[in-house]
Amino acid sequence: MISKYNLKLKHSNHILKFGKFGIKTITFGRLIKSQIDTINYFLVRSLKSNKKSVKLWNLLFLNTTLTKLNSESRMGKGKGSMHTKAAFLRPGSILFEFEGITMQQITVLIKNLNKVTNLKLALVVK
Repeated sequence: MISKYNLKLKHSNHILKFGKFGIKTITFGRLIKSQIDTINYFLVRSLKSNKKSVKLWNLLFLNTTLTKLNSESRMGKGKGSMHTKAAFLRPGSILFEFEGITMQQITVLIKNLNKVTNLKLALVVK
């Protein structure tokens, strides 16, 4: 019998693959689609002021759907309709990778991202 939990451990999402710097999570957490979109918008807006070409890789993928039942419905009556998509994160998984950015800019970026998100984030350097 093959367990789906054993297969999840084989993913190498804790190693930098593309860029020089990376942002990883330290805690378990969940990000919904709207939160990921706002983080992307925040990163692109803050990196746009840089004159050099900065490459950004988004390594998040939405791996589950969240459902919601009407507040007026009684108990039972099934699961409910799809509400939004979400990404469940484990400690050590890399969310973003950067190339063409200085160490000072990335530390400021992580401090601001820690204020915006409910996750604890850390810097990874190649």
